[in-house]
Amino acid sequence: MTVPMTGIQGGVGASIRHDSAVGHVTGRAIYVDDMPTAAGALEAVLVLSPHPHARIRSIDVARARAAPGVVAVVSAADIPGKNDIGPILREEPLLAAGLVEYEGQPVAAVAARTLAEARWAAKLVVVDAEPLPAVLSIEEAIARELYVSPPQTMRRGDAAAALAAAPHRLAGEVSCGGQDHFYLEGQVALAIPGDAGDMLVHSSTQHPTEVQHGVARVLGLPFSAVTAEVRRMGGGFGGKESQATIIAGIAALLAWKARRPVKLRLPRDDDMRATGKRHPFLIRYDVGFDAEGRLLALDLLLAANGGNVADHTPAVVTRALCHADNCYWLPALNFRGLACKTHTVSNTAFRGYGGPQGMLAIETVIDRVARHLGLPLDGVRQRNFYGVGANDVTPYGMQVEDNIVGRVMNELDQAADLAGWRRAVDAFNRQSPVLKKGLATMPVKFGISFNRPALNQAGALVHVYTDGSVLLNHGGTEMGQGLFIKVAQVVADVFQIDLHNLRVSSTSTSKVPNTSPTAASSGSDLNGMAALDAAMQIKARMARVAGEHFSAPESEIVFAGNRVYAGNRSLSFPELAQMAWEKRVSLSAAGYYRTPKIHWDPNTATGRPFFYFVYASAAAEVAIDTLTGEMRVLRAEIVEDCGRSLNPAIDLGQIEGAFVQGMGWLTTEELCWDDEGRLRTHGPSTYKIPGSRDVPPVFNVRLLPDAPNREATVFRSKAVGEPPLMLALSVWLAVRDAIAACGDGPVVLDAPATPERILAAVETVRG
Repeated sequence: MTVPMTGIQGGVGASIRHDSAVGHVTGRAIYVDDMPTAAGALEAVLVLSPHPHARIRSIDVARARAAPGVVAVVSAADIPGKNDIGPILREEPLLAAGLVEYEGQPVAAVAARTLAEARWAAKLVVVDAEPLPAVLSIEEAIARELYVSPPQTMRRGDAAAALAAAPHRLAGEVSCGGQDHFYLEGQVALAIPGDAGDMLVHSSTQHPTEVQHGVARVLGLPFSAVTAEVRRMGGGFGGKESQATIIAGIAALLAWKARRPVKLRLPRDDDMRATGKRHPFLIRYDVGFDAEGRLLALDLLLAANGGNVADHTPAVVTRALCHADNCYWLPALNFRGLACKTHTVSNTAFRGYGGPQGMLAIETVIDRVARHLGLPLDGVRQRNFYGVGANDVTPYGMQVEDNIVGRVMNELDQAADLAGWRRAVDAFNRQSPVLKKGLATMPVKFGISFNRPALNQAGALVHVYTDGSVLLNHGGTEMGQGLFIKVAQVVADVFQIDLHNLRVSSTSTSKVPNTSPTAASSGSDLNGMAALDAAMQIKARMARVAGEHFSAPESEIVFAGNRVYAGNRSLSFPELAQMAWEKRVSLSAAGYYRTPKIHWDPNTATGRPFFYFVYASAAAEVAIDTLTGEMRVLRAEIVEDCGRSLNPAIDLGQIEGAFVQGMGWLTTEELCWDDEGRLRTHGPSTYKIPGSRDVPPVFNVRLLPDAPNREATVFRSKAVGEPPLMLALSVWLAVRDAIAACGDGPVVLDAPATPERILAAVETVRG
């Protein structure tokens, strides 16, 4: 008999809405700040440094301790363990001790019965500090050789000799600014002390294990005595990977001191002052090329503003170097990466993690070469694309085995008619003296995996109950990106049960230990495979029970449509679950996955840091007003390689959101510090993120069809979180194209392309 293929509701490949979608739009979804707290819970407020660089003489908290409602005041002197929460390198303080190194650095914290009382008391803390000279720019840090980690290099061939012999040669400089994560839910933690000296921390974090370790170090506890838990975040984008540990650590320190639950939630202004951003980069290049635009040699400096401590900067610089090739074969190169130390907030992980800055560098080079030679940009790109079977090794020694950039670009061309689009833009510019349009494309090759091999592992815990319902837990965190629903679809597909029979519980270090951060676009890859492993273990046990019941070989047992079949006979999934329990067969399993093939040597900057690449392409049309510098994105067309998508609806949402967020970084989101090292854009009134009216009126996103991942990922899917953000470079390149239509001079444009920068670039082009 053929098993009836009735199908299930919500398996892999189905466009299922986010599991918390209704909760998000109705306000019923519970975030940390919504959680009910026990009687006696306290509210906390930070005391932030007013200086970018100063020596602390004393911290007087006497008046604050005596203020009404105050239960605890802490500074670095109150830490019972180690004042260290460094995510990569050690000696990165939770609270400033002896020295402050950025304006906004937490120096002390107050816990009181009410938020108003805590805010009042925080103003009574007196910090006596001696101001010291501050380094506030990348240029000054380079001149003084101030770095938060050693310089990194990546080399191939003799770049100096190839540059000297090149028929054409250009040198230049471009910079790109930082970006605030501007998550809807700010940084927040609720710390609850236990009766045995343990600590439970509800944290809005992408990395529960790092919170667990940071709190344990600060309090002098073993890791097993601290539990970090998170149900959901209202956005993260990398800003809650390491920075959340600061907030959780201070909340836990206050809770330990007061022996009462403490909630610490940052208002937007304090959040933007005290926590790190995307890294600003200064990029310098020297490129040699031939008359057709083929790159022969490239000397490239990528200098990142790391801020006051290392945080994630060393790894961000590594990833920038690993993406400074983008889709292009570079026969001779000398890449240098600098992690510059300045007296500003420590910059940190942000969606793309150095990849956007590395790609901006090479795309600037390609664009400048094409304009210098008077050749079409896409033609120059095509001559430099990685080959298939030749010229296919990256600067770090990894072979590009899955190169489909040509197919992706062809799909974009067919969907958008790039030649016809270009003709229309040129025709508009010929008859429009004030408004000018620009058009540009952007190809992307983005590596998927953590650069640190040890992080490429995940665990999961799956329980099947005797009524056939399933509980899933894994080490990934949900920040609105749809990870929970995707992994749930994987498990539902394994058991062949409807998705509504499956529930995903909060991420907790007490259920799945030693978790990796939900970052690097790897959430579904890692946790999906771990959950698949756990579900397959249980399924195999249940199949044995079914085989015994039906007196049939296990190979003939089929799970389909919420039932389990052996030829003409069948049981419902709940009936088999009950039967397995009766026979004392375990219906619980811990799953595990480690990414294969990857390896990395940080000393030589060589290896295979990525399991595979994601490919994508975009085209964007913009219009600029040459009198005001204002800019609008009029149209965007995107083709994205998602492999065999686990959930097309979720993936489309991720692509759209990432593209718009990338637009913000490149066009409107400008972080401004004054000469005293104070951030002046620390709220929505002064920091301009894209709004609904900034989304292109014509915005078409297509998933590349019939393109399963050649590597053995979960159901042959591909990651989607970060790669689309870099497609927004098409917008910045289109702005450059519009500026070029104003005259014959060189296009000089940094990012973000604010109206002021656009006006200055137009004047330069007009000469």
